[in-house]
Amino acid sequence: MRSMRGRLVAILLVSTGAVWLCAIAWIYWSTQAQIEQVLDARLREAAGMVNSLLTDNRIEVAVAASEATELPAGFGSGVSYARQLSCQIWSLSGDLVSRSEGAPAGELSPASDGFSETVVDGERWRVYAIANEALGVRVLVGDSVAVRDRLVADMIKGLLLPAALLVPVMALLIWLSVRQGLLPLRDLARSLRQRRAEDLRPLDHAGSPTELIPPLEALNGLFRRVEAARQRERDFTTFAAHELKTPLAGLKTQAQIALASDDRTVQSAALAQIVHGVDRTGRLVRQLLDLASVEAAEPPRQVEACDLAALTRQTVEELAAKAAQQGVAIAIAADDEAGRAAGRAEVEPFFFTLALRNVLENAVLHSPLGGTVLCSLRQTEGCAAVVIEDEGPGMDPAEIGRATERFFRGRRKAASGSGLGLSIAQLALGRTGWSLTIENRGPGLRVTLSAEPSHG
Repeated sequence: MRSMRGRLVAILLVSTGAVWLCAIAWIYWSTQAQIEQVLDARLREAAGMVNSLLTDNRIEVAVAASEATELPAGFGSGVSYARQLSCQIWSLSGDLVSRSEGAPAGELSPASDGFSETVVDGERWRVYAIANEALGVRVLVGDSVAVRDRLVADMIKGLLLPAALLVPVMALLIWLSVRQGLLPLRDLARSLRQRRAEDLRPLDHAGSPTELIPPLEALNGLFRRVEAARQRERDFTTFAAHELKTPLAGLKTQAQIALASDDRTVQSAALAQIVHGVDRTGRLVRQLLDLASVEAAEPPRQVEACDLAALTRQTVEELAAKAAQQGVAIAIAADDEAGRAAGRAEVEPFFFTLALRNVLENAVLHSPLGGTVLCSLRQTEGCAAVVIEDEGPGMDPAEIGRATERFFRGRRKAASGSGLGLSIAQLALGRTGWSLTIENRGPGLRVTLSAEPSHG
């Protein structure tokens, strides 16, 4: 059932119906037991009165049975229940002395005293017997079990009929109550439908029902995340447009210079600048795509241990040739005990490789001609770490805290940098539970990629 209202109404109707049926069963059995007790008391009372009248000689034995049913014993629906009784008087020798009108000819019960149930002429009877030894007779007073059952059924019908008439009323009240109780949901839906697409203001849950507060808080959290994502997209678009505008303008200028000049030297220099600009623009575009890819990717649910040394060596080999073209060497520190201990670590290969590549490229860009970028595996506080050290100018201490901001380039920036490398690295490492640490090391910068303690 998809309707919450219908489901609630059905649950309440079924639950109430089950309780009602249990109450009906309890009323039936308790009422039947109480009526049985009352009817048995009437039998005992009628038999005792007949026996008392016989003992006191206030009634003749021959007419005692016929007059027994005239005793005042009203019960139920305005009909005298005493008139439904049958009375027999038998001698102790086994002869029928007297019986009331409508009483069966056969003996109601062979018992001499107390209650018993018998079948006479195919009909079940409930009988109470009293033996009068002084008069030599037995007084038997009984009633038909069928009459009793009918009387019990009439009593229960009288109790249950009003209850049955209330069932539709109860169902209507339940439906109205559920409808009224779900009005806050309808109000919330109407409020959301009336909102503009760009309106991501938090929903006010002051005065809202307690049950609505968790979904309202969840919606507000979603609005905040969507607004943050939209802001990132706006910033991304703004910064990308700004950063691409400059190299594209430079490419156009160099192309115009090459076309306008007949000097081979000028043309070669312009073409070299074009190649450099294309490389820079290509790296910027790749970084922008990497940034978008990392932001859209979900953190891995389960990270398995992988060969950290192999991933590091593979990344270094991929960048070594390009770094050599810029006059910079990338070296991996000699294998030692600390490096071997950090050889395997829990990390997602894609995110780690992406972060390491961007950090290495950043180190190469800031290294002087003939410089070396050193990459080493270490153990930091019991956790695996990869440390990249360059021989560049480093960063101003006041700027280190902003080094991972997007498109941030400090005063000691590289000519071909874009300010995205460290930002991508930090974001990628965050997806796999690692962290990025930046610090000056005298001449140069030290960047550490390390696993969080829970992942080491």
